Amino acid sequence: MKKLVCIILAVIMIASFAACSSKPAAGSSALKIGGTGPLTGGAAIYGNAAKQGAEIAVEEINALGGMQIELKYEDDTHDAEKAVNAYNALKDWGMVVSLGSVTSTPCVATSTLTNEDRIFALTPSASSPAVIEGKDNQYQVCFSDDNQGTASAKYISSKGFAKKIAVIWKNDDVYSKGVYTTFAAACPENGLEIVSDTTFTSDSQTDFSVQLTQAQAAGAELVFLPIYYDAASLILAQAKDMGFAPLWFGVDGMDGILDLENFDKSLAEGVMLLTPFVADADDAKTKSFVAKYSEKYGSTPNQFAADAYDCVYALYQACQNAGVDGSWKASDACAKMIEQFTTMKFDGLTGAGMTWDKTGAVSKDPKAVVIQNGVYVGLD
Repeated sequence: MKKLVCIILAVIMIASFAACSSKPAAGSSALKIGGTGPLTGGAAIYGNAAKQGAEIAVEEINALGGMQIELKYEDDTHDAEKAVNAYNALKDWGMVVSLGSVTSTPCVATSTLTNEDRIFALTPSASSPAVIEGKDNQYQVCFSDDNQGTASAKYISSKGFAKKIAVIWKNDDVYSKGVYTTFAAACPENGLEIVSDTTFTSDSQTDFSVQLTQAQAAGAELVFLPIYYDAASLILAQAKDMGFAPLWFGVDGMDGILDLENFDKSLAEGVMLLTPFVADADDAKTKSFVAKYSEKYGSTPNQFAADAYDCVYALYQACQNAGVDGSWKASDACAKMIEQFTTMKFDGLTGAGMTWDKTGAVSKDPKAVVIQNGVYVGLD
């Protein structure tokens, strides 16, 4: 009988413990962070780099033993409609804060939803002003298109690279159009003349003979490419075939060209671009990140990976400051994130002393790199 009583008491104690432990203690819930990006398709280099950079940050943070993070990325194939479906899946999963979408066109769509749902979002690389415009809870770690265009014109002029500029841009892409518009506006005040201004669309980005012939005939000394790497790789190849060898200058959409499958890296020799991240920098933080990324994924991280890494750490810092964890409702966390991002400073891989204004735009300094022997090398 005594033995039976002991067994019953033991069972009761176990059941009581199980009941208590079924609810996480305050502060113990993992913070669910979700994002969408092109994990397949033509822009997959961007999406996978961002996902992998974020994964490294999450692994490091979880290893600290405090607040835990659960990360989930959904594939949007760089398509706005698919991005909306991917966002809804993440919302159903229980996402508390968001990494938005990796590329601009999908992020314009998903940022509307995060704003309506009051889920705070910090995108690593969707740089269109339309992503954050009129949305108090959508922030960017990347430079906006406005900043990239203006900064490129100033940099080209300050270094004396060229006076006569050709521009080839994609007129059905919000990212390309945004960078082009501010670049063109900044050229006159920086002593630059656009001698050839040509465009293309998604349906015509296979043959660039007309654009290149016009640029060459106009005597362009430098060709500015505010476009993604897939089209840029074809432009470089076709320019070589026709014997046209100007200077080439791009922005962050060009980052990733060296990882493009079957691309002849010699075609990109001497290509310059503005980017927030230089993988060959000698500071300890960059060296550690590059080493971990290279070991884990077998390649050198680009700025999309570095921006996403910074996104996760910036969110972590804001959560720590505000006491937010995975047990919070997304809308409550959103209010605290806005408070933090409009007041805090953040030191990351892509900039020291980063700050954000109330529009969600980041303030940090760009870096210029040149491709030499198949790798990015800092210009300054």
